[in-house]
Amino acid sequence: MYQYDAVDKTIVNERVAQFRDQVERHLRGELSAADLQHLRLRNGLYMQIHAHMLRVSIPYGMINSDQMRTLAHIARKYDKGYGHFTTRQNIQYNWPNLKDVPDILHDLAEVEMHAMQTSGNCIRNISSDQYAGVAPDEIIDPRPYCEIIRQWSTLHPEFYWLPRKFKIAVTGATNDRAAVQFHDIGLEVVRKDGDQNAEVGFRVYVGGGMGRTPVIGKVIKEFLARDDILSYCEAILRVYNLHGRRDNKYKARIKILVNAFGIDKFRDEVEAEWAHIKDSQLKLHEVDFDAMAKFFPLPSYEDLAQGDERVEKWRQLDSRFKAWVDNNTVAHKQSGYRIVNISLKEHSVAPGDITDTQMEAVADIAEQYSFAEIRSTHEQNLVLADVREQDLLEVWKALDAVNLATANIGSVNDMICCPGLDFCSLANASSISVAKQINERFDNDDELYDIGEVKLKMSGCMNACGHHHVGHIGILGVDKKGEEWYQLTVGGDATNSAELGTRLGPAIAKDNVSDAIGDILDVYRDQRSDDERLLDTFRRIGIEPFKERVYAEQA
Repeated sequence: MYQYDAVDKTIVNERVAQFRDQVERHLRGELSAADLQHLRLRNGLYMQIHAHMLRVSIPYGMINSDQMRTLAHIARKYDKGYGHFTTRQNIQYNWPNLKDVPDILHDLAEVEMHAMQTSGNCIRNISSDQYAGVAPDEIIDPRPYCEIIRQWSTLHPEFYWLPRKFKIAVTGATNDRAAVQFHDIGLEVVRKDGDQNAEVGFRVYVGGGMGRTPVIGKVIKEFLARDDILSYCEAILRVYNLHGRRDNKYKARIKILVNAFGIDKFRDEVEAEWAHIKDSQLKLHEVDFDAMAKFFPLPSYEDLAQGDERVEKWRQLDSRFKAWVDNNTVAHKQSGYRIVNISLKEHSVAPGDITDTQMEAVADIAEQYSFAEIRSTHEQNLVLADVREQDLLEVWKALDAVNLATANIGSVNDMICCPGLDFCSLANASSISVAKQINERFDNDDELYDIGEVKLKMSGCMNACGHHHVGHIGILGVDKKGEEWYQLTVGGDATNSAELGTRLGPAIAKDNVSDAIGDILDVYRDQRSDDERLLDTFRRIGIEPFKERVYAEQA
């Protein structure tokens, strides 16, 4: 993974010192809360319902074991013993005291981490595929490109006060696991003209996003040479910065501008701007790619045969281990290795939460079994990318000892869930309590495995931090005269075949949400054909059968 040089260290350490001075002046009464607001936001610090919330940047989801131990230390010393992994591959702390935040940032800087640009109207954390570098369907490893974009975008003076927040995602595989079509800019690795031996470049999407106005991104350029990724992104951002609305924050995202202009006019504006800068210092060269690729070398893989007799034996002897291997591990491009998903969706905790003890355990397991590297995912889980098949039993036992071996990846209980009204000052309704209700309703593993893949995603307000618009089943909390109600959608998809979910009907009372989910899944089981997922069945039969069942039961 990328390692700081002297310039990086100077920038991050100076930022820590700067913010320490700002906080101290505020606590002495010399800097008002209003004046501090924009300063703290640029350092990832929000004010929530009960306390401040600090969001720490994890570029494209990469963490090493030492960094994870520091995250555990922060949770223990400055918070309430846990952290919360988010849908942008970052981690949040919900209970830090303002006076302690500079110390937290100092501790982060010691392990080459920071919280810059995790909030505010700027370019946010660059996200990517959690299986980058190890997925069998990968065309190229996207991480060097993510890091190039991260370095360009961090503290970019022209784009530090944009009309609204700005999000970029990069995927390097044929299967999109980074939801690139739902980003302000999405970069999808492709080969020119679809020729498998041709030059590698990027298909560029623009104007995607969720929130109160969900939009699937539009293709602005079918093929962009990799030399031009920075200049083309800069051109897009310049057009947005010039024309994006600043009078109404609900209409300030680039998706609104693209829709107002139309993609053809927007493309013309970008191409005209790009013509002025495409051959500037922003143009990349082979030496740039070679230098960055050195930070992401292949690990020292052993030459191993596919499959392991001991693992197969234990799969037959222990049903829990079998379920974990079958559901939480996926194929690796290197023979004899598996990608291990660590579910942060154990039934008794809020989705995405992890304790300090669990963080330390994951750090130790990664150090022993996965080259001391951990990935965070936009589905609020963790990944050990390089585990030998022969080590799967030991990894499972070590995870199980700290309640991190829940075998539910891709199931109803592997839901995305924002903090909702329990913490967030923007929320209209609870999310965590509804997640608990659903977990309790679907607590039979055999039933979960029979249902199969269901992407259930829940948000406590229209800001859509839980990505409800693209859930196979989406849940949106709404406020009705002080009461919590929930709107359901079916058929959303954040992959290559991107779709926005179809609204089921009127909002449902909080106590009835899990029953409504059960009704939707009953229709699926009644109607599915062989090997169909819920999403496939919905696309075949439409919304009406689901609507009829749910509202007949609600009547």
